[in-house]
Amino acid sequence: MLTPQIIDRTVAAALEEDAPWGDLTSTAFLPAEATARAELVAREPGVFSGGAVFAAAFRATDPHVSVELRAADGEAFSPGAVLAVVEGSARSVLTAERVGLNFAQRMSGIATLTARYVAEVAGTRARIVDTRKTTPGLRALERHAVRCGGGFNHRFSLSDAVMAKDNHLAVLTGRDELRLTAALRAGIASLPHTTHVEVEVDRLAQIEPVLAAGAHTVMLDNFSLEDLRRGVELIAGRAIVEASGGVTLETVRAIAETGVDVISVGALTHSARALDLGLDMRID
Repeated sequence: MLTPQIIDRTVAAALEEDAPWGDLTSTAFLPAEATARAELVAREPGVFSGGAVFAAAFRATDPHVSVELRAADGEAFSPGAVLAVVEGSARSVLTAERVGLNFAQRMSGIATLTARYVAEVAGTRARIVDTRKTTPGLRALERHAVRCGGGFNHRFSLSDAVMAKDNHLAVLTGRDELRLTAALRAGIASLPHTTHVEVEVDRLAQIEPVLAAGAHTVMLDNFSLEDLRRGVELIAGRAIVEASGGVTLETVRAIAETGVDVISVGALTHSARALDLGLDMRID
């Protein structure tokens, strides 16, 4: 989803926000002919993400600024690693510095946190996926960062897959499981045959009615470990099993060991800490 068009549009909006009438400080104090060389340096270990977005911030500010990426998206690095080198007009480099850093720090933070979750479930069948709990306007960037960390993406938007959640079911049937199958079937009948249908359940009694309606994925939301294991047994391969709700680094391994196929983690994007990266400058 991270296309050049999305990158350029997102970077342009960020630069417009940060320097709507130019960089007053750099224009006032730096000679127009001054050039600079800057290195993007890691202050802590992590997983890199956002190289193309970082470079685009400088390119959009001044097409004559060069950016050499020294780390690939998805590459792990140690403190002190030089991730990119920027060269060009000092005014231009400093104008784009904060925007480029913001994107690289945010995306690398998400990739690094995702990698930790992925490592926790190694050896199980579970894959770690993100959610729609993303920063408005930055979903494509944040979803890309999840992939850089070894995770996978859930549906991108409300338009590309069906996910009937607890509030949908409450409107449809309340707590009446007897009505659930018919209500879901009616909705599924209106969809193209290529549409993936996921249904969230919050209790074991909903599983059979949901499966009878033809759901492709069943999300077990905020289930105990015991109920997750029971849910996997009840579904018995008839649908993909997703676990969600309150997943942390401390609990994700135990959740994976219940046998679920997918674990969705909102924290990958809504709680990731920006990684400490710096732009070390030398003015010529």
